[in-house]
Amino acid sequence: MTTSAVLPTYARADLAFEKGEGAWLVSTDGRRFLDFAAGIAVCAFGHAHPYLVKALTEQAGKVWHTSNMFRIPGQERLAQRLVDATFADYVFFTNSGAEAVECAIKTARKYHSATGNPERWRIVTFEGAFHGRTLATIAAAGQQKLVEGFGPVVEGFDHVPFGDLDALKAAITHETAGVLFEPIQGEGGINPLSDEKMRAIRELCDENGILLILDEVQCGMGRTGKLFAHEWAGVAPDIMATAKAIGGGFPLGACLATEKAAIGMTAGSHGSTYGGNPLAMAVGNAVLDLMLEPGFLDRVNAIASSLRQSLAMIVDSHPDIVEGIRGRGLMLGLKVRDGIENKRLQAAMRNAGLIGVGGGENTVRLLPPLNITEEEVAAAARLLDTACAALSAEVKADMKAAS
Repeated sequence: MTTSAVLPTYARADLAFEKGEGAWLVSTDGRRFLDFAAGIAVCAFGHAHPYLVKALTEQAGKVWHTSNMFRIPGQERLAQRLVDATFADYVFFTNSGAEAVECAIKTARKYHSATGNPERWRIVTFEGAFHGRTLATIAAAGQQKLVEGFGPVVEGFDHVPFGDLDALKAAITHETAGVLFEPIQGEGGINPLSDEKMRAIRELCDENGILLILDEVQCGMGRTGKLFAHEWAGVAPDIMATAKAIGGGFPLGACLATEKAAIGMTAGSHGSTYGGNPLAMAVGNAVLDLMLEPGFLDRVNAIASSLRQSLAMIVDSHPDIVEGIRGRGLMLGLKVRDGIENKRLQAAMRNAGLIGVGGGENTVRLLPPLNITEEEVAAAARLLDTACAALSAEVKADMKAAS
């Protein structure tokens, strides 16, 4: 790989793309890849979707930026549409998922301060979580690999094992402001929380007068077959962060909240220079146009069922490489056998022409565009079969060489 002036905070694959066509990417050396990473669950409608391109280019010819010193009509429209489609009464727009989670944390703390309980500022989170890369969001996740070397960890977060209701109950004190978690942990390796536990946590929050805060940055915006993952459990949060797919590839995030939870977020309490800018709002509204079309989410569920069946056949065919599937909708993970690093399967997939993304617990995430076709699912299964067969041969060769 050639040297680069880019800060080396990523272990990048030596691969670059110059063009995207729906679910396909074309590399700078002319190779075609089926993209089952979608920019890590970002490109909900694949690459260069004509409707999104049209929305962005039309807005680019009008006005790019004015700041939030003035009203932004596209922002008001997208906020109202999100309110109409969800539990929320208010929306704050950000540029990223981390910023959306930061806003959620601030909103929860400010709620208790505004209602006469300033001592309630701590938030309980789950181990294995990922909430972003800011100082507060790495503290919320609590993983040593995220916080190491960055000085004193931001105070106010109590961590309990993922989905452990007894530990959660024990962690709630008179200082607790809320519970923050991902309905499906993405970076953690596609770990879903059961609907029953989601409902139990909602009840626990109500019993203790604290807020339910969800991080749907990765699992939201149609990824699981509902607009938001918590809808499967029939519960609603008080505050929710989302991003990634909401902009279909354009940087955009949002923090949604009920009127009650947002009571402390008054003028001057929070802000963003770029958040909710006209370009992002044009694309966000176009994404919502497509996502709210009648039958769209039904189709996501149907194609997700087809993909899961195809992956089950891969697991059956290559038990020496992969051992199971987990997730929901088009947020799926292949658990790689212990002793075989998931990055080896990722490399084998790239060699075959298929792109996935790694996750915790030795998992490879498969996060295709939501408008993926049956033909592309079949193509992905063939490429994945080729990759597993190639990796199997590598592993056997390694074992023979070591013996």
